[in-house]
Amino acid sequence: MKISKRDALAWFGFFAALPEDQPLGCRQQEIALAVFSQLELAAEERFRRLQREIPGLKGLGEGPSTFYVGPDERFPGGCRSCLMGTGLSAVRKTNKCGARCPFCYDYGVLDAIPPIGEGLWEIGGGRYREEDLELLFALQGKPTGIAYVYLEPFMEIEKYYGIIRRFHAAGVHQHLYTNGLNATEENLRALGEAGLDEIRFNLGASGTSDRVIRAMKTAKKYIPQAGIETPMTREFEREFHRKKEMILETGIDFMNCAELHLNENNLPNYLGENLYFYRMGYLSPVFSREITLRLMREAAEEEWPIVVHDCSNRTKFARDLNQKAKEGGWFGQTSYGRELAEIPYEAFLPALEDPDFTFTEEEELPEGYRPGDIVI
Repeated sequence: MKISKRDALAWFGFFAALPEDQPLGCRQQEIALAVFSQLELAAEERFRRLQREIPGLKGLGEGPSTFYVGPDERFPGGCRSCLMGTGLSAVRKTNKCGARCPFCYDYGVLDAIPPIGEGLWEIGGGRYREEDLELLFALQGKPTGIAYVYLEPFMEIEKYYGIIRRFHAAGVHQHLYTNGLNATEENLRALGEAGLDEIRFNLGASGTSDRVIRAMKTAKKYIPQAGIETPMTREFEREFHRKKEMILETGIDFMNCAELHLNENNLPNYLGENLYFYRMGYLSPVFSREITLRLMREAAEEEWPIVVHDCSNRTKFARDLNQKAKEGGWFGQTSYGRELAEIPYEAFLPALEDPDFTFTEEEELPEGYRPGDIVI
């Protein structure tokens, strides 16, 4: 059913008022899913309008898997591995971070992140020592690429050099995420010498700090690919434009514009925004990808020397499908899904109340689903 905004607002107001432990009945679920579909279709229509304004927009892979503008040779190797290779294999060590970002998935719980363990690394959900890599390579093969994530590697970056050397010797592409606050010429040089292929700075995490921008320039001296990967927020968009020339002069290769997605920890920081579910999985504010697409148009029109990549929810959806296919999964198998245990219906009321956020098509509810009907 293509529910109208008027009816959607009435029903979601009702759902938001229900006790937390009261589940929706089958017909109520049908109404809720119809509303989420309308919100998603409305958001995607806005995105398509912005995409049509981007000159020279390119797609990567079949589908395509993702979109970008800029020089093909500067498209990040880690993204190619993620979307075209054996997927994204996360390697985790550090459970600490020196920043407190409102968009962080672990906002408010950073001091409660469990440790990996002394001398251990989390790879694919298991615990290993560096010397176990030879066994992993022998029995499970070598991934096309891995990523160092969770939380901030530079909190104890000296522990990373050894494992980077081992993956480098095996010919595995490696990229590392950092907020850049603890990056120095010394440790960036050490990472390059160890064999790190790519480094990604979450520039938004530092408020687009001059110090981190200088670290990006230094990183490019020692590491083959360096770039930005940060969630698109209004604050980042404003600060990026204030320092655009300084950023583009660093010589970085790419900017991955990540669509901001929300969970129970960071959602309270974005209440009041127009939100939508992508394929009933990631929850995002509509403004985030709109910022990405505006930046891509600007980059294309001004011919920036970097790749600007639309690292959207759609891209992450494709990432999971690719990974499952490479693992031999059945047709349609995916682990992509909603990351909130409960749906916060009240969080969608601002979009339903916004007169400028219009549904693409509406129709009257059928009998038995209208407000006033007994619907369970």
